[in-house]
Amino acid sequence: MSGGLQRVGDDGPERCAFCSNEAAGPCASCRRSVCGNCCTLTEGSMKTWAICLECDRKKGRSLRSAWLGFGGFFLAILAALAAAVGLLGWLSSR
Repeated sequence: MSGGLQRVGDDGPERCAFCSNEAAGPCASCRRSVCGNCCTLTEGSMKTWAICLECDRKKGRSLRSAWLGFGGFFLAILAALAAAVGLLGWLSSR
């Protein structure tokens, strides 16, 4: 399943959060529905993502901050696991 919007039952088409056009999909940053005219495409990623113009003005097109947040989260998990292994090793040697 792609990241695009889907219709359910008698729902009308999803509308853009910035204009009244039919939305093409969600913004990769704020998840608001955007049309093709109200978004820009990301740079520096394997997959192309749409970013709304407001997020583009505030944060830019780069997803660098999202990747840095993910990397920090991943390193925090590794540090917690290393601390747990060290604690268990210390307790087993006593």
